[in-house]
Amino acid sequence: MKVKNSRLEALRLIISSQQLGSQEELLAALQKEGFKLTQATLSRDLKQLKVAKAATMGGNYVYVLPNESVYKRVSTPASVREMMEMPGFVSINFSGNMAVIKTRPGYASSIAWNIDNSALPCLLGTIAGADTIFVVIKEGVSQLEAIQELAKVVPNLK
Repeated sequence: MKVKNSRLEALRLIISSQQLGSQEELLAALQKEGFKLTQATLSRDLKQLKVAKAATMGGNYVYVLPNESVYKRVSTPASVREMMEMPGFVSINFSGNMAVIKTRPGYASSIAWNIDNSALPCLLGTIAGADTIFVVIKEGVSQLEAIQELAKVVPNLK
């Protein structure tokens, strides 16, 4: 199951960072990343991820994830292997007793779930979008204290 999950994550990252229009191109991109699979397996993976084809500005059809706003295309993507090794956390900014955590696309809800289920004493709760987490901090808690508590749950938060 671990291999399948890694393959599905690699497939998500490939689709969100490249404009590929055929299963042959997807198979080649996956093989380049070290995944060997059949066209039938790829077809099942695409169905599981609810991947569709959409027209580009140039009139070509390319694979897209079901909610393209979650996986925004980037103009100069890192390799899939590099993207899979990167943590989901990107940055944190404060305003009063509120914080906004930016994440990689698709990571916010899982990081927010980890924060909420860790029962950190300095936090009231979170609301997550696709790549942003809104955090409410209890009155009287300093930014440094909040960061120290969040760092227990959010990898690479310093």
